Amino acid sequence: MTVLVGYLPTPEGEAAFVAALEEAGRRAEPLLVINSPRGGAPVSAEAASSEHLGGLSVRAAAAGVAVEVRQTPHTGELSEALLDVAEEVGASLIVIGLRRRSPVGKLFLGSTAQRILLDATRPVLAVKPDR
Repeated sequence: MTVLVGYLPTPEGEAAFVAALEEAGRRAEPLLVINSPRGGAPVSAEAASSEHLGGLSVRAAAAGVAVEVRQTPHTGELSEALLDVAEEVGASLIVIGLRRRSPVGKLFLGSTAQRILLDATRPVLAVKPDR
């Protein structure tokens, strides 16, 4: 089995990576890091640089955790792409980072995290960054 983490180069993504790395080590499972920018976008804040992703691999290796990093663009909903990968690899756990949203934001805007939490057929660990 594999621990899967949805990663963005944000404080929430960092919190998710740290939690996923700890879980992978505790479970003695490999870690799969998914960084999936929106396909077709000329510039994406979701895309992590290759140097940044390489740093994640170094940190995982230092923790004794086997890691694979995938940076495949997605079309449609990010939640669907992440859940598809979870099924593909037989993930034992999906780890995601949560950001603070206002009640109005929750009402009018969809939430990738909410969709993952509601639609996942596997356990999901949702974490927030330290303040």
